[in-house]
Amino acid sequence: MLKPHGDRIIAKALAAETVTAGGIVLPDSAKEKPQEAEVIAVGPGIQLESGKIAPMDVKVGDKVIYGKYAGTEVKVGSEEYVILRQEDVLAVMESK
Repeated sequence: MLKPHGDRIIAKALAAETVTAGGIVLPDSAKEKPQEAEVIAVGPGIQLESGKIAPMDVKVGDKVIYGKYAGTEVKVGSEEYVILRQEDVLAVMESK
């Protein structure tokens, strides 16, 4: 398993939509890169100038929205992940 350092987050991108709201099936080439992911692991936090560690705002299991061009995509075995900095997370989706 991957272990993130500092303020980094490892997340698994959620599947892109395959059908539009109007019922049109999208081919793989027309799908947009997903911007939603589920957090798999979080680092300990970023070290401040005082030497203290600032805790992370997100936790494992959170579903997050991140910037369109944010993060680094990596493949480990057959699984694909995105490694983000905490500052790349735009929002945490709350469950209803």
